Amino acid sequence: MMAAAQTVHGVPVSLSGSVVGSFAYLTLKDRLPTILTKVIDTIHRNKNKFFEEYGEEGVQAEKQTISLLSKMRNELQTDKAVLVLTDGLGDMDSWNQYLQRLQGDQDSVSWFKSPWLYVECYMYRRIQEALWLNPPISDFDVFNEGKTQSFFESQQATMALCTYLGSISKNMEELSRNQLFEHFNKLLQVSLWGNKCDLSISAGQENAQKTSPIDSLTSLQPFILLDDTNMVWSTLISAQKPGPSGRTTSGRVDIVLDNAGFELVTDLVLASFLISSGLAREIHFHGKSFPWFVSDVTANDFQWTIKQALSVNHKWMSKSGAQWQTYVKEAVWSYHDHAFWTQPHEFCDMATDAPDLYTTLQGADLVLFKGDLNYRKLTGDRDWDHTVGFDTALRGFGPAPLCSLRTLKANVQVGLQPGQAEKLSSECPDWMTNGKYAVIQFYSPHLEH
Repeated sequence: MMAAAQTVHGVPVSLSGSVVGSFAYLTLKDRLPTILTKVIDTIHRNKNKFFEEYGEEGVQAEKQTISLLSKMRNELQTDKAVLVLTDGLGDMDSWNQYLQRLQGDQDSVSWFKSPWLYVECYMYRRIQEALWLNPPISDFDVFNEGKTQSFFESQQATMALCTYLGSISKNMEELSRNQLFEHFNKLLQVSLWGNKCDLSISAGQENAQKTSPIDSLTSLQPFILLDDTNMVWSTLISAQKPGPSGRTTSGRVDIVLDNAGFELVTDLVLASFLISSGLAREIHFHGKSFPWFVSDVTANDFQWTIKQALSVNHKWMSKSGAQWQTYVKEAVWSYHDHAFWTQPHEFCDMATDAPDLYTTLQGADLVLFKGDLNYRKLTGDRDWDHTVGFDTALRGFGPAPLCSLRTLKANVQVGLQPGQAEKLSSECPDWMTNGKYAVIQFYSPHLEH
């Protein structure tokens, strides 16, 4: 049975744009058309580049791509039926089957009446289709400009972070376990707040980190609604086993990435610390196989960011870049993508619909899920009561101990104390969507009673 089915016993309905005035409704009404308009504008502004590279064929591809995207924008704004994909790509059948199951006995499902998670993912997949149907510009990343801009505008913060990392690395051997925990705690929080730099929420507006992230942590502490850092730390420590010749071997940490730009830098710094401190022996990064949700990390973004760090004229930043490149070369770090990450499924579907990926994650000792979309997929993007346990909302998903590092930008949040959500609502009505609050939320299948 598909998780997209709305009436599963005891499980709340999916959030959707059918409720006028809801965050999902406003996203579909305002934010997504704005993003599509920016995509169309970006393609149009690159018309000369396409002509220089591909001649008249490039210009025709630009026109036809824009025509398909304009058509989709109209379908979205007038709440037309969601259409099947026709591009023949490897994931097309999976998408079309998902739509079929969503329709059930109805003739069609429309943009505003379908689950918000589904239609938002579908929009990005349709952008990919519009490009793919128009070679030679099929590989053009319509979001690349924003991602690179976010990286360059956050360079001061990146330098400060790499300097901090360098200062710890110099005397890593001499650190006590408590000192190690303090650094871990700080870098986990830096990675958490790095998630504020999200171009899909700002509809592609400038979104960069200008100040030193380490200095901001104390003032941000009160905005962490749930902090399971101790559980994450315990998981890493308990994964350590005595190895040959008395040396301790550590576990594998998987990081399911969210945004490129500054957030990716915070993830790389955290990953670097985990390896150099001996808290992890290898890191698997999971990204997207095509440009997604404006600023999500693709393989190209991952490689580009490491190269950029390496080439910057700053001692600690270029040292960090060189270290990261070595980790990749020696397979201490590895980048992976899978079609499931760019599909609309809730993660509780993963074991059935992407068993190979589920098995891959089972090989990790800890999986860190970055950002809001991953949280929406972990919890099914449903209208859960705020006090419902994280374990309940996961609905059986638990390949390994996992932790969500998320600043809140969508109206789903579980695992809060009774009265906590009501208090937040009275103090700050848009607490679930303004990116001001955050959670470090942990679950382990090994701790089940």
